[in-house]
Amino acid sequence: MEDIFVKLYEMTAISNIIANPSFLIMYAIAFVLLYLGIRKHYEPLLLVPIAFGVLLANFPGGEMGVIQADSNGMVEVNGVMKNIWEMSLPEIAHDLGIMNFLYYMLIKTGFLPPIIFMGVGALTDFGPMLRNLRLSIFGAAAQMGIFTVLLVAILMGFTPQEAASLGIIGGADGPTAIFTTIKLAPHLLGPIAIAAYSYMALVPVIIPLVVKLLCTKKELMINMKEQEKLYPSKTEIKNLRVLKIVFPIAVTTVVAIFVPTAVSLVGMLMFGNLIKEIGSDTSRLFDAASNSIMNAATIFLGLCVGATMTVDAFLNWNTIGIVIGGFLAFALSIASGICMVKIYNLFSKKKINPLVGATGLSAVPMASRVANDIAIKYDPKNHVLNYCMSSNISGVIGSAVAAGVLISFLG
Repeated sequence: MEDIFVKLYEMTAISNIIANPSFLIMYAIAFVLLYLGIRKHYEPLLLVPIAFGVLLANFPGGEMGVIQADSNGMVEVNGVMKNIWEMSLPEIAHDLGIMNFLYYMLIKTGFLPPIIFMGVGALTDFGPMLRNLRLSIFGAAAQMGIFTVLLVAILMGFTPQEAASLGIIGGADGPTAIFTTIKLAPHLLGPIAIAAYSYMALVPVIIPLVVKLLCTKKELMINMKEQEKLYPSKTEIKNLRVLKIVFPIAVTTVVAIFVPTAVSLVGMLMFGNLIKEIGSDTSRLFDAASNSIMNAATIFLGLCVGATMTVDAFLNWNTIGIVIGGFLAFALSIASGICMVKIYNLFSKKKINPLVGATGLSAVPMASRVANDIAIKYDPKNHVLNYCMSSNISGVIGSAVAAGVLISFLG
């Protein structure tokens, strides 16, 4: 009877958890992320799969955690070092488990980021940006956080490739961060993906914090609609529908010529948007890209990213440094956009609410919704959503182009 109880005890994960209490920290992190996603509604479509992936990955014996290959592509399989790129997918599934199969097939190959960009494009309306093109410059300004953190990370001892992968977190775009890291520093993919998606989900916390530090009440009460009445735009768009169809074709062509390494992201983003704007002729393609394909990609991406967050991969100083650096990149991107608006307002009669600059990062449309909520707290009639979307959407394009530039120079 005693042997039976011993066998039952050994069957459970309790002995492993007692031997390594660090698992409890990972469970706590997973529960906090689930709370933020379910209770606080912080980007639940991302945070809930990621948090559950963290939970699954940290049950000893479950074999649901992702085993990261080193910089040479080597992983340990049953005590033997093997090159992951020489292993077949069935072999990965058999020896390393289903989560590693999904991770190396969908994430490590770079397959999912462009697919998700296609879905984002299908869900994005470029209309607000095209109506307010002058505001798109603030989306470019917000990319300063990427390059600032890149330089700081190099000074701290990271290689240029690792620093670029760390800095791209400042673009606030998970697929872009994953794509860049796959190309430049694949051994850091786990912690960088976790940092990028965690901060994207925490946009409702980070943007108000930075705005509170940098903006005055008077600045936050600038009413964009009143400014439009005082200083009306001289540019009039006569046929917006035609422009919205031509725009994705033109952007793809320009990006493909000048930054071809960014075309896999920008091109898929623009393709998704094009099938949306054409209308009924491509409605079935639009429906698939924006619903079934996008939803399936989000599920697998979230679970796989969460599964990279194992005890060994996460609880070390290197990962902690990446998380801190990612936060700085994120905050600096927001601050750069705000400061650019402040500089613009010094030389222009037509004032711009600094919240437009705060949304120059790529977390679309959540960043714009958060900025709008801040604005109406100070003035219930001051709706800045459409203006923020202009900067927000341009930030998506800007971060993808920035990724292409980094890959071109450092890849």
